[in-house]
Amino acid sequence: MAQFNYKVIDKDGKSKKGVIEARDLDTARNKLRDNGMTVVAVKEQGFMDQDIQIGGGKKVKPRDLSVFCKQFAAILNAGVTIIAALDMISESTDHPTMKRSLKEAAAHVEKGGTLADAFKLNPKVFPQMLVNMVAAGESSGNMEIAFERLSTHFEKESALEGKIKGALTYPIIVLIIAVVVIIVMLIKVIPTFTDMFNDMGIQLPFATRAMVAASNFVLHKWYILIAIVVAISVIFKAFGATESGQQAFSQIAIHAPIFGDLTVKSNCARFSRNMSTLMASGIALIDALEQVAKMLSNKVYRDGLLDAKIQVSKGVPMSKPLKDMEVFPVLLTSMVKIGEETGNIEEMMDKVADFYDEEVDQATANLTAALEPLTMVLMAGIVGMIVAAVYGPILSLYSNMDNL
Repeated sequence: MAQFNYKVIDKDGKSKKGVIEARDLDTARNKLRDNGMTVVAVKEQGFMDQDIQIGGGKKVKPRDLSVFCKQFAAILNAGVTIIAALDMISESTDHPTMKRSLKEAAAHVEKGGTLADAFKLNPKVFPQMLVNMVAAGESSGNMEIAFERLSTHFEKESALEGKIKGALTYPIIVLIIAVVVIIVMLIKVIPTFTDMFNDMGIQLPFATRAMVAASNFVLHKWYILIAIVVAISVIFKAFGATESGQQAFSQIAIHAPIFGDLTVKSNCARFSRNMSTLMASGIALIDALEQVAKMLSNKVYRDGLLDAKIQVSKGVPMSKPLKDMEVFPVLLTSMVKIGEETGNIEEMMDKVADFYDEEVDQATANLTAALEPLTMVLMAGIVGMIVAAVYGPILSLYSNMDNL
């Protein structure tokens, strides 16, 4: 859908400017008129008018949703109407995507729609869980409580994402540095020594010959290297888009050495936290399972939870299909079973979520501790290879001079 800049006069006679998404210019005008606006001007955005955003729009992160929910709950507790609350937050936020989405939501509610339906207009901004909890809050009259729970949930989800990214940042940086060092050596350092090596008139060691060959390849046939990298990337991306590819990558993520433990515990934390939040808000167990499954990116967990939903709908206790998946730890399935037997599964899931939040902290620390020596070994190997390639011929020359 295209974006259009508009200038209108609202019901109170005030002039307003903004951005609206629509299929075409006429649809944009009709949307504005349906909201009771008098259209002054509507113009499709050009490239220079748009926010510079990667991927078609600035992504709304869990932290942004947490702040929004916290603000919304506080404003509602102060007795402000929903429309006024949406207008206040949309005017105060600096997030362009959130601002636009909240304005559209306010316009929808002003026409008589529900807040949950208003959030459905932008599914990429407001996740299904938020929509369902808001709908439950509207039905029960406890909107403030629903938004307070959502704020806590998204805050913990943001913290979890931060822990995972923090654990992966160090090895990625080291890997990038290693690649840069190798490229600089091949492009700048090795060519400098090549002429000197050729003038020595001795048989170069294998390490030096390999390094010189690699340097010549990078310098003179770099386009082949780029083509290989692009081809590998395209193949991996295409394979990852298939069902078998997603399954394979998900299995690797779960069972990979060092990283597998973090994958399992982070998925356990997300599953438990989301289930606890949804069920505490009155969402049915079957619906909660479906929603949580769609929130998880790992296909093994996602497919397993969708299958669990089918079994639960047939009367099977949730703990059984979770155990049969063989990817959840015994502790989690046992706690779920206890919650089912005591009739207090929501509270039990909340405790499990707290436990696995701490486990993610520990897994992150273990991952960092394990990667530090591995990265040192990697860098030592690179340095050793460079030393062998550069100084090997020099040592051979000195050896030959001693034999003269």
